[in-house]
Amino acid sequence: MPLPDPFPLHGRAYKRDPYPIYEELRAVGPVHRVRFPSGVDARLVTGHSAAQQTLSDSRLGKNHDLGNDRWRARASIMPEPQHSQLQVHLLHQDAPEHTRMRRLVLDAFAARRVEELRPRFQEIADALLDELPADADGTDLVACFAARFPLQALAEVIGLPQVLAAGFRREWGKAVQPVGPEDPGRDAYEALLRGLQGFIADIVAYKRELPQDDLLSRLVAAHGEGELTGEELDSMVFQLLVAGQEPVTNQITTALMALFRHPEAVDRLRAQREDTELLARAVEELLRYDSAFELTTWRFPVEDADLHGTRVPAGDSVIVSLCAANRDPARFPDPDTLDLDRAQGPHMAFGHGIHYCPAAALARVELQVALGTLLDRLPGLRLAVPDEDVEWIPAVLGRGVNELPVAFDRPRPVCPRG
Repeated sequence: MPLPDPFPLHGRAYKRDPYPIYEELRAVGPVHRVRFPSGVDARLVTGHSAAQQTLSDSRLGKNHDLGNDRWRARASIMPEPQHSQLQVHLLHQDAPEHTRMRRLVLDAFAARRVEELRPRFQEIADALLDELPADADGTDLVACFAARFPLQALAEVIGLPQVLAAGFRREWGKAVQPVGPEDPGRDAYEALLRGLQGFIADIVAYKRELPQDDLLSRLVAAHGEGELTGEELDSMVFQLLVAGQEPVTNQITTALMALFRHPEAVDRLRAQREDTELLARAVEELLRYDSAFELTTWRFPVEDADLHGTRVPAGDSVIVSLCAANRDPARFPDPDTLDLDRAQGPHMAFGHGIHYCPAAALARVELQVALGTLLDRLPGLRLAVPDEDVEWIPAVLGRGVNELPVAFDRPRPVCPRG
């Protein structure tokens, strides 16, 4: 039977397991018209080769001003004034603005610097597990660990002082899960945005008053020197806080769900716990197997364009499925198998091209520390509810679970680490 046009990309079954749908779409071709819950249509790119080419295509821009009226009328984007004040960050910029802004953050996320912070990340992970409740059955690993660890690690990297980090509300991280203009939850979403804006204002004021040698202070100084507008500064702080926390939380949960479904992989990782190369390979394979960044953000043709054999009018939205690209059998043999020794080259979980995630090195180290510590210190770690009862987040672009009830045997105490 022919596939629906547009193909609906929403629903509980789809969010629980989108890969059979992506397999269907890839088999027909690389580009498909799809419809999101808000009612907005887009062209979805699914194949690995087509995804790489699309993410490097200079005919496609990221600035929302390029979107046409049809997209703007229904897209689940932020309302004003927040859209103008918080959405001019790196993900929504094209050169030369993107180049100017990106170079301000690269040093803070350099692989060498992140690696130097690994012992500190380990201390954070151990401290969080020390606080787990004595009754292990039903412990929500998101609330107790996965939602807290990335924020505390990020604070170390960007210079977010503890006095402010302690006031960060977890729900602010969900500002990247906007609801449509007609959604009944729109008012609550706008209130969430206003609260996050106030938090960002507090950070900027703190760093202006007490600057230090850290990324946040350098961004505030760049604004003072005219290198960033006020909107760009707020947007970049917004991106650091939200993109640097919620996706890592989600990636910890997707990785754990994959491991719970593959106990043989867990047994091997535990048996070879001292093999840091195996753990690093496992993290790469888990990123490929089920990425928290399911879809990229919007792109728009500057003029009418042929996209892999499909005509796309100027201003129509184009979006790339990183998850579909990472399960393309033309690139990864037996792609639906979790293979900790896979050697087919890099995945696309962090994107591709000039918008490749600048904090990829940080995310990798965080995942290695988080998963290694959980497996090491929580013997018998397992789901406390049936797999089918775990609810996946209904976000348009991301994958993960809001709650992860687990059980485990008595936690192991922290041992001295070499």
